[in-house]
Amino acid sequence: MSETEVKGIITKAVGGIYYADTLDKGVFGETVKCAARGIFRAKKISPSAGDYVTIRISENAEPVITEIAERKNYLSRPPLANLDRIFFINSTVEPKVNRLILDKLIAIADSKGIEPIIVFTKIDLEKAGELPKIYSSIGISVCAVDNITGEGADEVRKLIGAGISAFIGNSGVGKSSLLNVLFPELSLKTGEISQKLGRGRHTTRQVELFKIGDGYIADTPGFSTVDIGCYCDIPKDELDKAFREFSGIAQNCRFSNCRHIKESGCAVKEAVEKGEISQERYESYLKILEQMQLEARK
Repeated sequence: MSETEVKGIITKAVGGIYYADTLDKGVFGETVKCAARGIFRAKKISPSAGDYVTIRISENAEPVITEIAERKNYLSRPPLANLDRIFFINSTVEPKVNRLILDKLIAIADSKGIEPIIVFTKIDLEKAGELPKIYSSIGISVCAVDNITGEGADEVRKLIGAGISAFIGNSGVGKSSLLNVLFPELSLKTGEISQKLGRGRHTTRQVELFKIGDGYIADTPGFSTVDIGCYCDIPKDELDKAFREFSGIAQNCRFSNCRHIKESGCAVKEAVEKGEISQERYESYLKILEQMQLEARK
């Protein structure tokens, strides 16, 4: 019985069944339906979309995932591994931007080594005001898109490179419209695959990756119900490190364990007073830290 092993990336996981795109030459781009070895369950590891894996393919047996490569990051809900960037989609009108949630998501992305990118939609109705300036000043790419005319879409498209990207946004922010502007073929692919799997379109909450250019985009329905608390696992003592504009300045604090709340000689608070750090961002930091402390007491 002939047997071979190929490298692949999991694009979808449904009830213990996995779909993976092969990455080896000769079989590149083929989709393989496979199971996973029981050893992963024993190690309490669940193969997830985005995992780079080794698949054993035999003539008379179901393909099996035999190895999961080390993950560079992982989100537990929705389960997704090895993200390179997240596009946070926000509308300039209803629903208005929730700064606290946005800052918390950016902190999570930064803590996991995922590049955060902010996109403002509905700019035909209202401009984004000072928000683009606030976030671009700390090194985050910011785009503004008119989903009706397509203005600004090219800037977003340029930021989608190789690797794995995800689009996160609440219902009503224009996320689906943006994806349709960027990739008209994405809706077609979603419909085709859902039909093959016997599922209604957009009824599944499973994460699914779609090949776009040199990379993959995570299917957005799984992210529309994102539960921040379920994967906000930043230790409260390290929260300040997830606020990128604090990092260099915090080294000048009088105390090495400064929490940047009421301590004397706090360089971060001084920077806020001087306008070097956004007051709104600092307030988000304090609110998130307070939430963490409340959770720790439960």
